[in-house]
Amino acid sequence: MTASALATATVGVVTFPGTLDDRDAARAVRLAGGEAVSLWHADADLHGVDAVVLPGGFSYGDYLRAGAISRFAPVMESIVDAAKGGMPVLGICNGFQILTEAHLLPGSMVKNDHLHFVCREQVLVVENADTAWTRDYTAGQRITIPLKNQDGQFVADERTLDELEAEGRVVFRYDGWNPNGSRRGIAGISNAAGNVVGLMPHPEHAVEPGFGPAAEAGPRAGTDGLGFFTSVLGALVRA
Repeated sequence: MTASALATATVGVVTFPGTLDDRDAARAVRLAGGEAVSLWHADADLHGVDAVVLPGGFSYGDYLRAGAISRFAPVMESIVDAAKGGMPVLGICNGFQILTEAHLLPGSMVKNDHLHFVCREQVLVVENADTAWTRDYTAGQRITIPLKNQDGQFVADERTLDELEAEGRVVFRYDGWNPNGSRRGIAGISNAAGNVVGLMPHPEHAVEPGFGPAAEAGPRAGTDGLGFFTSVLGALVRA
């Protein structure tokens, strides 16, 4: 895929009050070769973007419940409609929480089972490499992505969990220690179509040598998160 072809794909990055990682997500899009477009929570216009990232942070201060207020932001009505129409949408950490509140993804996010904020380099197992955001990985691959959250425990009833497993919609699972008590070690899931993905760890913090997690190449050399963004750009260009 040529750089000029990838540059034709635009990815919107939403900023809510309290968002922390919008600039990091936009930089990840640019490093992958695409064009990042800033989207404001109070603006329903998606400006013609081809995909959307809901980045991490503490939108609206996590009042009521993480993501519960953001779900009603004007931009979300447009995103929900676009996602149902097939647009790729990625929710990272707080973005994952917003996707569950908007019912684009099932289940819910509650406080970590140990009731403490957790910040660490986390190994994930890629369970599904067929989504719009994971095509540049392989099933069973282990990647290291930074994790930072206090409301990161994914919960759902047994029927929903069984459906996610049976339909191949568990996209990532924690490898080794389960850092927040998520049911069945689930770190990320998708919708049935595979265009909407949510996960708690932060791939946008592992896209550039010298600023990522530790890797075989050395300290802060990890770039395992870049595949999220190259995956969706490649999918958009092929489409």
